[in-house]
Amino acid sequence: MPFDASSKTAIPPAEHGRRGNPRAVALWLLAVAGLIWIMVALGGATRLTGSGLSIMEWAPVAGTLPPLSEAEWRRLYDLYRTIPQYELVNAGFGLEGFKRIFWLEWAHRFWGRLIGSVYLGGFLLLWWRGAIPRALMPRLWLLFVLGGMQGAIGWFMVASGFEADRTAVSPYRLVLHLGMAFLLFGVILWTALGLLRPVREALGPRQGSVRRQALAAFVLSVATMLAGGFVAGTRAGFTWNTFPLMDGRLVPAGYLDLSPLWTNLTLNLATVQFNHRLLATLTLLAAFGAALAAWRRLPAGTACRAVLGFAAVIGAQYALGIATLVHVVPVSLGTLHQAVAVAVLATGLLALHTLRKPER
Repeated sequence: MPFDASSKTAIPPAEHGRRGNPRAVALWLLAVAGLIWIMVALGGATRLTGSGLSIMEWAPVAGTLPPLSEAEWRRLYDLYRTIPQYELVNAGFGLEGFKRIFWLEWAHRFWGRLIGSVYLGGFLLLWWRGAIPRALMPRLWLLFVLGGMQGAIGWFMVASGFEADRTAVSPYRLVLHLGMAFLLFGVILWTALGLLRPVREALGPRQGSVRRQALAAFVLSVATMLAGGFVAGTRAGFTWNTFPLMDGRLVPAGYLDLSPLWTNLTLNLATVQFNHRLLATLTLLAAFGAALAAWRRLPAGTACRAVLGFAAVIGAQYALGIATLVHVVPVSLGTLHQAVAVAVLATGLLALHTLRKPER
């Protein structure tokens, strides 16, 4: 019969099954979250290099291996030559040019398969060893299903780029795919934090007000990320490459030119870029406000450092966003900007987790 190291008393088998080994499960989940983080960065590089449409088949199993013969390379290249992106962007770049964009998309898809394998393999191993607390099983199964859905959403997004007169994927489907990645990362990280730090700390009478300010900054940061997805999907970042003004104006000309009105939020380049700037600035102000509140109202410790770290990462992301814009979105800065967005998400969740309302 297993023993509780803290009390030196035997734990009944049923209770041991309920408790499991939270630390082992948390480390596994953190590893999966790290793989998702890399996946988001790979996705950014794939988009910025125009590589995302190079593989025109969804083959979850057979596509694990790259082409192994010259005939297979030719077949895939001939498929690619049938879509508008080839005709309008890459016509005549040859088989070698095709291989350059193919490998990045293949790596992106391969990494997705790796995430699924690590998740399922780790889950089965930990379940077999009795390490997973029973109360956690439904959530872990749900995450597995959502991960499978993310693969399908990825193909749904890619397929939109094969339509007539398109040279890139639908911005709506891109934001859906990116948003699902953020959701999976967030839920996995929050679950891991709950296993590593199950006790909610009481940090004083002003804890609630700091938590509300940190939550406001976090919500704004998520809204900024999703707005950034539309900037990426419409390539709005390649226009108005000055800051803080856009063509010498605070609010750009043509802000509400499209009809119906709501389409300006997702398809009007001026509106999309301005809204991303505005949300980013509001996020920065809210984060610095939360940091100031934490510094003044919380005792020195993990929670205070987490909020200060959250604000620091948002400040770095804001500066990186400006650099990316004024340099007209080079692949290196654009990819880094997308990767740091995940760091914003991670530090925000850590801050909120340390500020959870204490149990009575």
